[in-house]
Amino acid sequence: MAGNVTVIVCGAPLAVRTPDLLKALLGEGWTPIVIGTPASRAWLPEAGVRDVLGAPPQFEFRAPGQPKQGGPPDAVVVCPATFNTLNKAASGAADTYALARLCEALGEGVPVVAVPTVNEKLWGHPVWRRNLALLESAGTVLLDVHNGRPGPRPVAPELGGDPGGIFEPSWVTEALRPFSRS
Repeated sequence: MAGNVTVIVCGAPLAVRTPDLLKALLGEGWTPIVIGTPASRAWLPEAGVRDVLGAPPQFEFRAPGQPKQGGPPDAVVVCPATFNTLNKAASGAADTYALARLCEALGEGVPVVAVPTVNEKLWGHPVWRRNLALLESAGTVLLDVHNGRPGPRPVAPELGGDPGGIFEPSWVTEALRPFSRS
């Protein structure tokens, strides 16, 4: 058994591929749960997540007395990872359920694999590279959305902001292998 994995989905076109990512994770023995950022609601196929996992994605903090979903994560995947979410996580902002879970993982040293999907205009922002370096120094593996290798780069303009056609979920499962319990 690979372990528990929390999949955090941000609001970007690649979010529509979440069911494919979940199938790949299940195929590798991971037990995933999905947490969406507020902005992901427009992109994340809730019915597709429910079909694969038998449970919908979570978007909000649980109510008092409501049971936690899943066990503690053995790893966290952020896919797609947006400019906003990664910058906020690097600064320690936990103002949404997804960010709180990501910040907890970073604070506890839980392995994090992120697939940044950021355009060239935002990629050049002065705080961006510093925050990516900070996340990497905390152990976050940042994958290039074009080829799955470590070392991210901006989404190519010819993809029109949507790398979904070239993204392979196996890139994420491969990056998670060193963190598997088995």
